[in-house]
Amino acid sequence: MWVLGGVSLLMDVSSEMIHSLLPLFMVTTLGVGALTVGVIEGLAESTGLIVKVFSGTLSDYLGKRKGLAVFGYTLGALTKPLFAIAPTAGVVLTARLLDRVGKGVRGAPRDALVADITPRHMRGAAFGLRQSLDTVGASIGPLLATGLMLLWADDFRSVFWAAVIPGAMAVTLLQLGLREPEQHRAERRTNPIRRENLRRLGAPYWWVVGVGGVFTLARFSEAFLVLRARQGGVPLALVPLVMVAMNVIYSLSAYPFGRLSDRVSHTRLLALGLVVLIAADLVLAVDDRWGVVLAGVALWGVHMGITQGLLATMVADTAPADLRGTAYGFFNLTSGVAMLVAGALAGLLWDRLGASSTFYAGALFCVIALIGLAWRPIARSALV
Repeated sequence: MWVLGGVSLLMDVSSEMIHSLLPLFMVTTLGVGALTVGVIEGLAESTGLIVKVFSGTLSDYLGKRKGLAVFGYTLGALTKPLFAIAPTAGVVLTARLLDRVGKGVRGAPRDALVADITPRHMRGAAFGLRQSLDTVGASIGPLLATGLMLLWADDFRSVFWAAVIPGAMAVTLLQLGLREPEQHRAERRTNPIRRENLRRLGAPYWWVVGVGGVFTLARFSEAFLVLRARQGGVPLALVPLVMVAMNVIYSLSAYPFGRLSDRVSHTRLLALGLVVLIAADLVLAVDDRWGVVLAGVALWGVHMGITQGLLATMVADTAPADLRGTAYGFFNLTSGVAMLVAGALAGLLWDRLGASSTFYAGALFCVIALIGLAWRPIARSALV
């Protein structure tokens, strides 16, 4: 778990050095609008999530997960130079798509690997630990980006080149530092997405998928947090500190809430996360002053700490062990489609009606997700 967490940390340092600056790079250097930013972010994130259905299914069929994870991390590392040389938004889109394909390839096998190596009674803590270390990296990345932007006089491209180094370190650590546990299977392998196998993913699992999809509509891209901070007049080089603040709080809360999820109702804890996200959206909608934006970003980080490891745990708990990769894949397929819609809708509302409308829409989708938590045609005992 510590190796997997360390790999996530290093790759997130690399990714967030770029992603914390990318919306500003596109708007200020490439001259695109918020709608274009939203479409690019939505396409990229949804592509990564959709790819997970195939990598997860393949990892179940092969009975091997590490090789796919290594390939995914390698692809992600190789895309970093593309951001540094990108002359147009089209090249940025290509780089983002390839980067997210890499994330999609590694995501479901990695999450299934976490579930494979962790006892059930510690599963929430394990996902919380990996998520916490991942988010430490997501905090260090924007800090490095801020320091380098100040050092190099707002030179976006030089910062993007520097991001190549931690990405390469992540691939090396995973390749050399982790041995995959053997999976002993007496039965002949079958296609995990055959009808008889998919029937084994019962109503509790599909309910989690549905709620997760609506939740994704409510939690559109964090790129809009960066743009909101910029509206408040924060100097260009300091805007990545917004992501630092969010990720520090996310990192500090992910492991404690992960441990808590091993002892309390998952649905109640997820409802708490949605309420916190509603509060974050409303705070961000009312004002763009630095102090107000920072408060909204802090609440956003708390909701991430509550919910992200929790949703992964709920998928693992409601899916058969031999179909975990497939289960994560379909969960992320649904979330990917929702992310595409959310990114485009958020950007359209931002351009047409203003920033506040984007965050009010997010709060509305949170309310819909809360209704979904209250209405479930399955036994309560299956999800607590």
